[in-house]
Amino acid sequence: MYIGYAEYQRNIRRRIDKRALRKFLAGIAVICLLLFIVHAVVSLWSDIYMQRNDVEVVVLYPLPAFEIKAVMAQADAFNQKETAIPVRDASNPLIVIDAGHGGADGGCIRGDVLEKDVNLSIAMHIKEQLAERGYEVLMTREGDETISLEDRVKLANENGATIYISIHQNFYEKEKPDVRGIETYYSSESKTDSKRLAQLMQQQLTDNTDARDRDILANENLYVIRETNMPACLVETGFLSNKEECALLVSEQYQKQLAASIVSGIELYLHPKTMYLTFDDGPSVENTNAVLDALKEHNIKATFFLVGENVEKYPEIARRIVAEGHTIGIHCYSHDYKVLYESVDAYVADFEKAKAVVYEATGVEARLFRFPGGSINSYNKKVYKDIAETMTENGYIYFDWNASLEDAVKKSTPELLLTNAKESTLGRKKVVMLAHDVVYNTTLCIHDLIEQFPEYQMLPLTEEVAPIQF
Repeated sequence: MYIGYAEYQRNIRRRIDKRALRKFLAGIAVICLLLFIVHAVVSLWSDIYMQRNDVEVVVLYPLPAFEIKAVMAQADAFNQKETAIPVRDASNPLIVIDAGHGGADGGCIRGDVLEKDVNLSIAMHIKEQLAERGYEVLMTREGDETISLEDRVKLANENGATIYISIHQNFYEKEKPDVRGIETYYSSESKTDSKRLAQLMQQQLTDNTDARDRDILANENLYVIRETNMPACLVETGFLSNKEECALLVSEQYQKQLAASIVSGIELYLHPKTMYLTFDDGPSVENTNAVLDALKEHNIKATFFLVGENVEKYPEIARRIVAEGHTIGIHCYSHDYKVLYESVDAYVADFEKAKAVVYEATGVEARLFRFPGGSINSYNKKVYKDIAETMTENGYIYFDWNASLEDAVKKSTPELLLTNAKESTLGRKKVVMLAHDVVYNTTLCIHDLIEQFPEYQMLPLTEEVAPIQF
C-alpha cells in the first residue's frame, strides 16, 4: 500500500513537472516572438528614418582611452555648431583673428624665436589695421596665454563671426634653404566660402611680398578651420626653419606688410569687385554644354549673346541656358559682317530675325545685344552711330567689353587665354569679360578662369547694369 501510494505521488509530480516545463518553454517562446517583432519594427522604423533623413550608419567599437578626449571634443564642436548664432554678413562684419598657439604651447621654435610670439605680433598688426578701417575685430588671444582649439572655435561660433583667420608659421625639420614661402589652408568639407577666402589671402600675400607662392591646400585635420561655421582659413606666413625668412618674420616692417596684405584680402572678400562673364557666338553642342557645366559647378550666372542660326540648330541648349538662370542677349542671326553692316536697315532686319528665333526657342524677349566685332569695328565705321542710335531708340541696350580672353584667334592655348584674361582686367572694379562658347580651348580653361579671380563676384548682365560701350 505504501509503495503504491508513493508511486502514485511520483507520477503526479512528473505530470506537474512536465506541465510546468511546457508552460515555461511556452513563455520563453512568447517572449522570443515578442522580441523578434519589436526588433523587426524598430529595424523597419530605423531604415525609414535614415532614408528620410540621410543618416549614416556607424558601427561603434570600444575606444582606447586616449581617443575618448578627441571624440568628446568633436561632440562639443557639433553642439557649438548647433547652438551658434547666425553668421553676420558683410554689411556688419565681425572678423576673428586667431594668433596660433600661445602660453605653454610655443609652436615651432628657431633659436630664441617662438612661433607663438610671431603669430601674436602679426595678429595684433592685423587688428590695428582693421580697426583703422572701422571693422569690428575679435581676437582669440591678445597675450601669451593657452587657449584650447575648442575655445577658439566656440568664441567665433557663439559670436556669429563673419570670417575667421588663423595666423601660423611653418617649419621644415630638415633645414633646406629652398623650403620657404606662404601657404594657406582651408577645409574642403566646409559648406562656407572658405576656399575663396583662402585664395584671396594667398593672392594678396604673394602679390604684395616677395614670398614664394606655395598655393592653397585643402586640409580636414585642422580643427579651427574645420569646425567653424563661417568661412575660415589658416595662413602659414613663412618658414622659421629658413634663416632668411625667419629674419623677415621677426621684422616689424615685414610683419606690418603681411598684415596689410591680409587686411587687403579681407576687404576684397567682404567687398568684392564685379565681373560679368559673357559668351558670344553660341550655342554649340559640346562647348556650350561644357561652359554651362562649369558655371553650374561654381554656382555662377553669366550672359550668352546668341547667334540665331545656332539657336535654330540647338534650341535645347538655348533652353538650358535660360533654365539655369543665365541672361540671354542677341548677337546676330547670320554673323556675316558684310551683310550685317551694309546699312541700318540690314542690321535691324538681322537683329529682329535673331530675336524671333530666340523667342521661339526660349520664350525670352531679349533686350540686351552685342554688336558682332564690337560696336566700333572696321566693317561698321560708316553706320555704327546710326545703328546704335536706332537700337537705343527701340529700347535695346548694347554691351561691349573691357577685358577679353582673346579666344577668337586661330592659334591659342588655355594658358594664353588665362593670361590674356588676367592682364586685360587691369584691376578694374567693374569688368565685362569677353569669351566665346564655341571655342574648345575656352572650355578647357573655364574652371581656372573662374578660380583665378577670387577678388570678383561674377554676375549676369541685366537691363539695370550700366553698359560698357566703346
